[in-house]
Formats: sequence, structure tokens, C-alpha cells
Amino acid sequence: MFIKQLSVFIENTQGNLSRVTDALAANNINIISLSLADTSDFGLLRMIVSEPEKSVEALKNNGFMAKLADVIAVKTANESGAIQKLLSVISKSVNVEYMYILSTSGATASVIIKATPADDAVKTLTDAGYTLYTPEEAYSLQA
Repeated sequence: MFIKQLSVFIENTQGNLSRVTDALAANNINIISLSLADTSDFGLLRMIVSEPEKSVEALKNNGFMAKLADVIAVKTANESGAIQKLLSVISKSVNVEYMYILSTSGATASVIIKATPADDAVKTLTDAGYTLYTPEEAYSLQA
């Protein structure tokens, strides 16, 4: 079970991040989770948003390079060692390219994982008893 992650390439200059969020806000798109990695010249902004396809269109209309990628949203315990347990399970069968926090609430934490091969990651996690978010669940999360 996959969800769509919005990836945006932005020039690392003053105000560009705000221009991205302005474009999303103007289209009533909620940012559920966000990760920003930078180099000296460009940044890679990864987001889970309420309306992925609409987001790509809104950002392209504002001059940004944006695309969607399949990722996995996994529910896990919000406790010490939970991420290590998850990684010890998944790392036996797939390569974890990157991951970041989707949400935390009480006893539950959730993470976004980009892994290859992706289908093997889903099978490994579900076979180990992990619950994956559906797209509808992930796109409507509230803090």
C-alpha cells in the first residue's frame, strides 16, 4: 500500500520555500509532513500533502519542478527503540533510501519510508505485523 509523496526541487535562495507554501495555501492544500534537504545551490523538499495531484499542478503553475513518488507510511510505537525495531525488520529484505517522521500522537508514531524494492518492503512490513496507512488516512492526518 503506497501513498504519494510530493517532491519539489527549489533553488536555495531567500523566499523560495515560502513561495512553495504560498502556492499550496492558495490552493487550499494542507501540508501533512515535510522534509527539506539542501545543497549549496538547491533544496529537495519532500512532503505529504492533502491533495498530491493538485499540488503538482499548483507548483508547476508557479514555476517549480514537482513530481510524485510512491512511499510507504508505517504506523509504529512512539517509544524508545521502535524505529530500530522497524529498521531491523525491513533492512533484511530491502534498501531504505530515506525516511522521515509523518506524525506522532500519544502512543503512536508514524514514518514515511522510501525503499527498494517497494513491493518487498510492503510485504515485509505487513508480514511482520506493521500497519500501513491508506492514502485517505495519510492525506487527512491532523496534528
